[in-house]
Amino acid sequence: MPMIDAYIPENALTPEAEARLFEELTDILIRHEGMDPANERIRGVTWLFLHRPTIFRAGVPTTQPIYRIVPSVPEGQYTDAARQGLVRQVTEAVARAEGAPVEAVGGRVWVFPTEIFDGGWGSRGVIRTLPDIMEYFGGEALRLVGEKRLAAKRQRDLAAMLETALAAVRAETDAA
Repeated sequence: MPMIDAYIPENALTPEAEARLFEELTDILIRHEGMDPANERIRGVTWLFLHRPTIFRAGVPTTQPIYRIVPSVPEGQYTDAARQGLVRQVTEAVARAEGAPVEAVGGRVWVFPTEIFDGGWGSRGVIRTLPDIMEYFGGEALRLVGEKRLAAKRQRDLAAMLETALAAVRAETDAA
């Protein structure tokens, strides 16, 4: 159930290039959730919201288009490797849409992979947890995948928090 907020200035791309970019962004996001982009059920709930900003840098309108892409998924869907791959592939897709090398476009593409905390994703008037969403796409087997992904993400978060706390205690002990 991914969503994409794409901030693309008016006339930054041709209509054809923009349409190809939107298809490509959809496929990229679905793949990075570990799902099949050809699955019509998943594609049917993947939304892209197009925003047409006027962008300023240091109070002056920019002379080249700046792109801001915010892919959002339920908590537990991204790993560090998935986020890194997502940022790289989105940047490459924007470069293809412009018909320019990644090096020429990369500094103007901002990608913010966002996970919505479990219990914070709502649709049709109810909260949808990651296991609920996964079950919708593939029954009980995918529900279990969702539960495992969420548990693994929370374990990584806890380990990072404990490492930070331990480092702080060690630093305090060393300083004493």
